[in-house]
Amino acid sequence: MSFDKILVTGGAGFIGSHLCDALLQDGGAVTVIDDLSTGRWTNIDHLKRNPELRVIVASATERDLVMDEVANHDLVYHLASAVGVKLIIDQPVRTVERIFQTTDVVLAACARFRRPVLLTSTSEVYGKSTSVPFHEDSDVVMGPTAKRRWAYACAKALDEFLALAHHYQSSLPVHIVRLFNTVGPRQTGQYGMVVPSFVRQALDGHPLTVYGTGSQRRCFCSVHDVVRGLLQLPTVEEAAGKVVNLGTQEEISILDLAQLVIAITGSQSPVELVPYEQAYGAGFDDMMRRVPDTSRAEELISWKPVWNLASIIEEIAGGSAGASFGSNSVRDAPSAGSPVASSLGGHR
Repeated sequence: MSFDKILVTGGAGFIGSHLCDALLQDGGAVTVIDDLSTGRWTNIDHLKRNPELRVIVASATERDLVMDEVANHDLVYHLASAVGVKLIIDQPVRTVERIFQTTDVVLAACARFRRPVLLTSTSEVYGKSTSVPFHEDSDVVMGPTAKRRWAYACAKALDEFLALAHHYQSSLPVHIVRLFNTVGPRQTGQYGMVVPSFVRQALDGHPLTVYGTGSQRRCFCSVHDVVRGLLQLPTVEEAAGKVVNLGTQEEISILDLAQLVIAITGSQSPVELVPYEQAYGAGFDDMMRRVPDTSRAEELISWKPVWNLASIIEEIAGGSAGASFGSNSVRDAPSAGSPVASSLGGHR
């Protein structure tokens, strides 16, 4: 199964831009819808001369626009979303509304025109579960609604419920991917992403700020491995209607991660422990471990990550040295406002 014309919401984001790179390299014609609220124009600027790319600077909540674009494409990747725990803490209303509204609009359009859609979700959906490694069919354990930290996880879980409801009700080809701490070039530390934050701090000679005790453990997967999985899943009919974890099982504590970044970059930076309350406010919850069970991805598409953490950090550090790292500037980018503020390349 192949797709010639692909729509990517959030295609100017970190993961979305790498996905666009791969889709164009494979010979597809790609349209991006992104309002540049968390994505960056610089992520896709290198593609501007490719005649098979169109970029529409607009929100995926614009129903008429999304309907028109979905109708003219063979496959939809829905990556547009508010991103990161820090954003949900700082802007809770905007974050919850943006997550669910974009997904509602995109799924309605895909259902109307019978277009297959891949929705990227998050390991946050597993909440406070301690049943490690996390399997896609495991129970989830959410924190109280009084703590804003859990709104992001619940909003993404609601996205999944809606997508699967479309699949069950009308057999819409829906694929859901739960991502586990995806990292790589173009990711910023602006929304609390720990690896780019550590790398930037180390390169600048600043203290690496570790929240809590640093004993919490995570698994960091290369964006290159993730994109490989995103490309494969929609081509497999058996994957439709399923949730699939994509992540690595190479586990590391955040304190050890900081030390590894210091060693790889050759930095003299110290490590500074910062209480959660100072970073996120009183009563912040965190999970001690988050490890994916990736057997389903292996069974469906023979997927396994090939990048190890040291190589990922080396790539990020090499690409970010001397760069304006973590900036979300959209200088020289078209401004949003009209449904089609700008198009790069030819129209199809």
